[in-house]
Amino acid sequence: MQHRIIVLGAGYSGAIAAGRLAKRLRREDVTITLVNAEPDFVERVRMHQLAVGQNLEPRPFSEMFAGTGVEVRIAKVTGVDVDRRTVTSTDANGAEEREYDTLVYALGSGWNDQGVPGSTEHAHEIASRPGALRLRERLAGLDAGQRVVVVGGGLTGLEAATEIAEARPDLAVGLAAGGRLGDWLSPKGRRHVRKVVDGLGITVHEQATVTGVEADRVVTADGRSVPAAVTVWTTGFAVHPIAKATTLEVTDRGQIVVDGTMCSVSHPDVYAIGDAAMAMGAGDKPLRMSCASGTPMAWQAADAIAARLTGRKLPNTSLRYFNQCISLGRKEGLIQYVTADDRAVRAALTGRLAARYKELVCKGAAWGVANPTLGLPTRRRHVVAAPARTADTTIRTPA
Repeated sequence: MQHRIIVLGAGYSGAIAAGRLAKRLRREDVTITLVNAEPDFVERVRMHQLAVGQNLEPRPFSEMFAGTGVEVRIAKVTGVDVDRRTVTSTDANGAEEREYDTLVYALGSGWNDQGVPGSTEHAHEIASRPGALRLRERLAGLDAGQRVVVVGGGLTGLEAATEIAEARPDLAVGLAAGGRLGDWLSPKGRRHVRKVVDGLGITVHEQATVTGVEADRVVTADGRSVPAAVTVWTTGFAVHPIAKATTLEVTDRGQIVVDGTMCSVSHPDVYAIGDAAMAMGAGDKPLRMSCASGTPMAWQAADAIAARLTGRKLPNTSLRYFNQCISLGRKEGLIQYVTADDRAVRAALTGRLAARYKELVCKGAAWGVANPTLGLPTRRRHVVAAPARTADTTIRTPA
């Protein structure tokens, strides 16, 4: 009887895991079903580009997974019962329930309004393709001189503000940051970000925690009122809520707690990857929500599942960071090199070379979805063992 693997979510993590599993396991032994709400792969790291009117190459899953043995189901996941080992989803034909033997949970995250009054009613998000397309339409309708305020001074906020300012130099673009501009970067990195931001004419509101959003302005904790015809909200991500409604062990924010193989600490037949998982990295620090974390988490989970099913040695790979790649429009970028636990070091790459580097990273991430083995032997292994998490699980927590 074939072992049934269901992968929920086809972002970077889920799509890579499904493809990697298909490369490692024999079709005679397993079925791999990938469930996703949209028929095309979404390059989430490019949503700020989509928002300013750039066209992205379509990447249909039907083409990406053709001939791999992965069954792609275009449906919205509505429920998971980890005790009964079932997944419920809905498509145009109605609801469907499927049983699994191993579940890979990769439903990811969406934008986080942080509970700020008016944010859901008046702000735009770019954590999803529909959100980016709505912002695209709104920006296209703005007249010269109108004000756009990007709330959030992190990676997404910097990329959104610089992309908008470069694409629409006729607009008055502002960036509201809770701290100092680029305060997590190295001195060289901060100087470069400041140079680019100033060159694009972006007004930076530092130490400006936004506490309210209205149709024509944002309000900060210290009483400032910043005019805004359009507000773009980039203050972090909130995980998909389904996991929190199950009996899985999750964190307060709803992330599934996993061990070093990305296996749930409470349910050994469930693996969680990407933004949906709470995994520890170097220095015993949680991995941050990002493509940089989700991709190696997908490799780790897929290899662990394959190893347990085929009776082979478990992977023993440390998950660590090397750099943070930031686009600052199409012509400028910043590659901030970091320690294994994601702290900035002095070295940084800037300018056009950094912009090209970031573009290669984005292309490489998309390529990795369709080519998930990255040099692994392609010979598929026979399933010889149940995927139980037992005393042989000696992989160390990534460090």
